[in-house]
Amino acid sequence: MEAELTALAASGATTFVGLMATEAWTQVRGRVARILARGEDTEAVDAELEESRAELTAARADADEETAADIEAEWRTRLRRALRADPEAADELRGLLDELAPQRPAGPAVSVTNTIGGGTQHGPVIQGQTFTGLTFNSRATDTPQQRPGTA
Repeated sequence: MEAELTALAASGATTFVGLMATEAWTQVRGRVARILARGEDTEAVDAELEESRAELTAARADADEETAADIEAEWRTRLRRALRADPEAADELRGLLDELAPQRPAGPAVSVTNTIGGGTQHGPVIQGQTFTGLTFNSRATDTPQQRPGTA
């Protein structure tokens, strides 16, 4: 059961921190605060969430991934404690995560840079994961020239 709660807390923290930088956060924040508060002052938890959002926004603007990871770790720990203290919170969190599944961000943007060297390339060079329906038109050196009126 502990492993399940840990996984649920990790999923929740990842989702919530990911949503903090989106418009959806304003709709979700109150529900997250209620899950976390459980007997505490919901407004105080809400204020902490907003403080984390401000820190996260600044960290991402500065490309400070360490701070962003720290914020997620903090909320993962808080969620795990809330889930241990109140088993009903786990059901509520699962329900919220199910509702949010389509709103989750696709993931961090990744920048890829390729450099080609060591020779002459006479055509396109492509690197990627999945390609479909591609057409490349390049001139081969032995292709005869077409003249108007010929097929």
